[in-house]
Amino acid sequence: MSGPVNGPVNGPGAGTARRRSSRLLRMATVGAVLAVAALVVPDSAVKSTEVELVRIDRADAVDISPDVVWILAVGSDARQGEEMTHTRGDALQLIGMNTRTGAATAIGIPRDSWVPIPGHGSDKINAALYFGGPQLLGETVGDLVGIQPDYVFVTRFRYFESMIDDIGGIVLDNPVAFDDQYIKPKRYHDGFPEGRLRLEGTSALAYSRIRHNLLRGDFDRSANQQRVLRGIQAKVHNRAANPGFIERGVLTAIQHLHTGLSPAELFRLGQAVAHVDSTKVSTCVVQGSIGTIGGASVVLPFVDQARRLGDDARRDAVIKDC
Repeated sequence: MSGPVNGPVNGPGAGTARRRSSRLLRMATVGAVLAVAALVVPDSAVKSTEVELVRIDRADAVDISPDVVWILAVGSDARQGEEMTHTRGDALQLIGMNTRTGAATAIGIPRDSWVPIPGHGSDKINAALYFGGPQLLGETVGDLVGIQPDYVFVTRFRYFESMIDDIGGIVLDNPVAFDDQYIKPKRYHDGFPEGRLRLEGTSALAYSRIRHNLLRGDFDRSANQQRVLRGIQAKVHNRAANPGFIERGVLTAIQHLHTGLSPAELFRLGQAVAHVDSTKVSTCVVQGSIGTIGGASVVLPFVDQARRLGDDARRDAVIKDC
């Protein structure tokens, strides 16, 4: 007489077991896709300048939780023909992901924050990318917040648009209506109304970049960028179980990605992103006062607040009090 070896097939734990098995199978498939793509994608495609992912060299003595991965996400304002990783960054978000709990956080850094840049005196924080590429920008942001990122992810805005279109657009809740007569394309001069918005790539980029007529300028723009990031994460999370969705995303990304990371390391980062629980995402923007230096408007960041946010989120990727 035969019977079940590991308990009832349709028992209370069967659904959980099936989901776990499906998740493991999907993860294995993605790993295989990454490995194969690394071999078969032409070298010229892999070295596209649309996206760059750099591992940051930092001191071994830095006290970072092994469960938390920190990525500095940067939107590069590079024009046609300019080197993406040596221009001024336009959007700066320090993102932490807890691989054990599924929690994640984003600390927004206003791009005009006036800070010390190692070896270059003081300047707007986004100038660190121009002076020394992703490594120096990561070090500079780390000095402000007190968390040195493990990786810096830099992308051109047109790839950002394509990525959002590829996942079918995003949905977010906009707390305050705003407009900007200077934003491009002109069809977005009327801005965005208050309430629930459905955005495709171009409109999501416009939403992320507008700062004129925002009540708190750069600070509100950084918060809007975080809303877009949460919209992307929610959409990816909701579609991750669809057959072929992750595999297609991996193949698309690797064709535009310039990185020294191995397929195995890329896969581990992909796992961290997929593990994020949208109900456990916290965000905050470093605040500051507005000043003028050398005739230019700058943000004088509240360093104490930036360090408090870093101390709060360092070990578990959770900001308890923004």
